[in-house]
Amino acid sequence: MRDGWVTCVTGRYVRRARATRLAARGVPRRCRVARSCDRTRSVTVSRAVPNIKSDRPAETREFFVDLLGFEVAMDLGWVMTVASPTNPSAQVTIISNDDPSAPGISVGVADVDAVHARAVEKGLEIAYSLRDEEWGVRRFMLREPSGTVVNVVSHRSD
Repeated sequence: MRDGWVTCVTGRYVRRARATRLAARGVPRRCRVARSCDRTRSVTVSRAVPNIKSDRPAETREFFVDLLGFEVAMDLGWVMTVASPTNPSAQVTIISNDDPSAPGISVGVADVDAVHARAVEKGLEIAYSLRDEEWGVRRFMLREPSGTVVNVVSHRSD
């Protein structure tokens, strides 16, 4: 480590003086360095749901319902979500193979517009532009570094 610097929780270096000033203000140790690092901006994530592409979506749904006790929470024909009746945040989305751009995971966030702006600022590949969908969500999709499509979504309140 360089003299006068400390390592941030995200692996970046920040000046020791900055961490010392935060300590003097009573900021907990785990937050002192992280607050000065731009990679730790807060995003409120409400859920992360794996998406399964299936050429037999009805059979896939029955697998989760019959074997694991999930219940159908949403069914739009080409996409359906099953959820645990005892823990509704435990969900799996099943997408028919008719959707070639089907994401590998969906991440629900409080402010999809802010996440989109940040992704554009970072130059990330947007695979599906930011838009309001007719079923009550606002979303966009992007590719994470290994190529998996990530659906970033917020439920509209209107």
